[in-house]
Amino acid sequence: MKTKITQILKKRYYLLFFFSLLLQQTYAQQQITITGKVVSTTGESIPFANVVIKNTKNGAVTDFDGTYKITAAGNQTLVFSSQGYKTAEVEINNKTSINVTLQEDAMKLDEIVVVGYGSQQKKDLTGAVSLVKATEIQKRQVTTVADGLQGLVTGVKVRGGGRPGQEASVEIRGLKNLQNTNPLYVIDGLVTSANRDFNPNDIESIQVLKDASAAAIYGSRAANGVIIITTKKGKKGPLQVEVSAKSSFTVMPRYDLAGTEEFAKLNNMAYDNAGMTRQNLNMAVNTDWQDAVFRTGMIQDYNASFSGGNENSTFFMSGNYFGNEGTVIGTDFDRISFRVNSSGTKGIFSIGENLAISNSKTDEMSGNPIIDVYRMTPTIPLYDASNPGGYGYGKQGVADTFGTNPLAIADFANTTNENFRIRGNIWSELKFAPWLKYRFNFGYETSFDSYKFMRKVGNWTLNQPIDPSQTDQNKGRSQTTLFENTLTFKKEFGKHDITILVGQTFQKDKYDQIYGTKRNLPINSGNGQYYEVLNQGDSPVVGGFINEAALASYLGRIEYNYDNRYLLNAVLRRDGSSRFSDANKWGNFPSVSAGWRINNESFFKSEFIKDLKLRASYGELGSGNIREYEYKSFVNNFGQIVLGNDQNLYPSATQVKLSNSQLRWEKLKQTNFGLDLGVLNNDLRLTADYFIARTEDVLFGFPILLTTGNDGGNPISNAATVENKGFELELAYSKKINEFSFNASINFTKVNNKLVSLGNGQNENISGNTITRAGNPVGMWYVLQTDGLFQNQQEIDNYKNANGQVIMPNAVPGDIRFKDVNGDGQITSTDKAIVGSPWPEFEMGLNAGAEYKGFDFSMNWIASHGATVYDGFRSVVDRFDDNSNYRAGIQPWTPENPNTDFPRITKGSTLNSRGDSDRFLENGDFIRLKYIGFGYNLPQSVLKNSGISRARLTLSAQNIITITKYQGLDPEFTNSNIFERGVDNGAFPNLKTYSFGVEFGF
Repeated sequence: MKTKITQILKKRYYLLFFFSLLLQQTYAQQQITITGKVVSTTGESIPFANVVIKNTKNGAVTDFDGTYKITAAGNQTLVFSSQGYKTAEVEINNKTSINVTLQEDAMKLDEIVVVGYGSQQKKDLTGAVSLVKATEIQKRQVTTVADGLQGLVTGVKVRGGGRPGQEASVEIRGLKNLQNTNPLYVIDGLVTSANRDFNPNDIESIQVLKDASAAAIYGSRAANGVIIITTKKGKKGPLQVEVSAKSSFTVMPRYDLAGTEEFAKLNNMAYDNAGMTRQNLNMAVNTDWQDAVFRTGMIQDYNASFSGGNENSTFFMSGNYFGNEGTVIGTDFDRISFRVNSSGTKGIFSIGENLAISNSKTDEMSGNPIIDVYRMTPTIPLYDASNPGGYGYGKQGVADTFGTNPLAIADFANTTNENFRIRGNIWSELKFAPWLKYRFNFGYETSFDSYKFMRKVGNWTLNQPIDPSQTDQNKGRSQTTLFENTLTFKKEFGKHDITILVGQTFQKDKYDQIYGTKRNLPINSGNGQYYEVLNQGDSPVVGGFINEAALASYLGRIEYNYDNRYLLNAVLRRDGSSRFSDANKWGNFPSVSAGWRINNESFFKSEFIKDLKLRASYGELGSGNIREYEYKSFVNNFGQIVLGNDQNLYPSATQVKLSNSQLRWEKLKQTNFGLDLGVLNNDLRLTADYFIARTEDVLFGFPILLTTGNDGGNPISNAATVENKGFELELAYSKKINEFSFNASINFTKVNNKLVSLGNGQNENISGNTITRAGNPVGMWYVLQTDGLFQNQQEIDNYKNANGQVIMPNAVPGDIRFKDVNGDGQITSTDKAIVGSPWPEFEMGLNAGAEYKGFDFSMNWIASHGATVYDGFRSVVDRFDDNSNYRAGIQPWTPENPNTDFPRITKGSTLNSRGDSDRFLENGDFIRLKYIGFGYNLPQSVLKNSGISRARLTLSAQNIITITKYQGLDPEFTNSNIFERGVDNGAFPNLKTYSFGVEFGF
């Protein structure tokens, strides 16, 4: 018995000794309490972030301010994680205070993506959807959302400009029709526009739906792609205040133009070569029209937001002022906007609203000073008291030009546009069960538009009649109401995950306008200003109109996920539009897409590849992009007729536009194949897509003869078929090493468009210097081809066709030699040939950034290759058949200077001045540093006693480096005419912009 007790005591001793060693070891590691704060790279607190001791289940969660407190051993490691951010590991090393900055992870696979009437995890996407971080847009100085997208998304082409209030054009995956190419915008569930009266600072996230399967849920309005914008919402926690201010200076690029001395030398030579009497040039004047018209612009952007909430409700409020004093005299844009977003939950019921109010005012550019500064010669003074109004412009025999004085037209012809807009939606949800919910959404948008044109007495160009003063004004109002009902079923059955959405929507649009005109306005004798109200003046003209349209839709979507390996998405939408006749009112738009996550297969074993998914889709989208009543006849009821023996005057009406009752939906059919690949722990990701898009029954109004009795515009018909094929590639890498992190991405887009057929029995359409012919891309260059210069009379005499006929007998040495393409022995328009394409072979974007402690850096490059463009600037200043200024430093052909490619100059019309030749076609390639920025977040040690939770300083520049051979102002120009896409005819250039900003958080 004693032996057993002794053995038990010994065992207990051994156990006590063993546990004491463990305790000694544990306490040797000294359990300590660690506190700290978790913030984003912008210094913003990250609430509810997880803080876990590595290889254990022990952890903590940050509070509303991003602070945490945890007890651990001094030699352990803490793991910090939060949705939307990359996980970070930090060794404790006996430190009691550890602050961590988490890097945003745009490529995180469990990120939630808004896809229209719902959301999906990024890893489950089967369509072509691109995500854009709102911060990438907000750090740039932009007027609209579209401006900020440039270079950030594959397959998305953006062309903008620097005119105050100018809205950029957006083209997703090439040309899909022959009219409007801009995508559909959906903001917080409201189908609307993200134009110049929308505040980009309010954006929380942006999704670009590029292929038919992704966009099919929006049916007939999604043919040009969809951009979904979600605005900021409040978060649970105490009141958060964010304030930012940014000031920018903008600089206009300039032409290199001749001064008075060089201009006079060239102008005299042109008149001498033509055998004409020289102008009596005013050599005492040397006007730099660019100095007079262009100035340093200034942009001010001030934004403040307030947000907060509790367990049951949240709110977000913001206010913004954006002011842009333009780089051209007489141009200005101002916007003030407010937003309130709130939501609340009580049991199974949720309700919320998103409301935005804005007022924008634009002082529009008068005329086109981008052209006028070189149309006006340096020998013309800015002011001339002998002219009506006192401004200088052309004069017969002295300055024989019909250019416009930009100062004069800005003074005497002023146009302003003002828009007050209210838009938003109210939604409510009933969650009957965790797997079933009903949502009602009511959207409403209304705008009050005010247009005013004021024509004062005064002239701005040669031989202009003296017109009386006049004001044209109109007041318009647009209203859009939207009703949506959707029911969503979502449930998991073992390895099966099914989501079913069904819904019904109805949208009605209405626009009404009244307008009036008055002439001979009186002047206030007290201040010399015109009375601009419509109760003054004489010769009144009044009118008005109302346009209405409605769209009713039914929609359904099924999402199926089996074991996170096999993904299926099917959509059907049926739309009925009042823009079509009853026989063609309804259209069906289906799509189906599938995905295979190979990395989740049991046979797939790879530590290197973390994510591998194949995608395929097919879908049909529609477009009813026509005016409200195109299928009906248009009648002009302003006519009058004399009838009867007494020759009485009676009102009359006549049909002025042919109708087409057979109009039907334009239909886009698109196939997409995609690959998503993630390697190196998903730090390196590749996304690739190949697509084929074919648009049939394209709605377009081709010109017809006026002898048909049609003078109300070209009637719309389902005429053409357009096809484009393309390839998109994006490669992105990001890495964090201790306190240094960096990221880089490159995107590549190649799109080839082709007009399959024109329809209506037509084979081609000629517009300006372009031709659109079946089987070729739209708007190909169709011009005469030059073949050098004639150096002597012998070359002229020897230039013959096959029959021995001298082709250009009237040419003289120094003239351009043109190719006789058809061999008929003369140069005419029949010798024109297709010589190039205005469409780039590919476009690229490069984005990079780095962060170290409180400092960060980012930049964005864009590039375009393969486009041939028409330089409208050179087509004027290099012609010499009409008077304008000339390029500085040109060396025209003379007998003493034969080694040049610039032809002899002569006043009057000669072949040397033909604008329909390849002489003015140029290489449109460019590489541009679109954005570069630096930021600094003040450390918490500096801010801890100030009451400020974060403070940030930024310095940035845009468009400061452009590498190109193009001789115009800007190779990144825009032209809204699809057939003349590559023509730079005085497009407002992108501006060099230098910005400084400050941001505060409380």
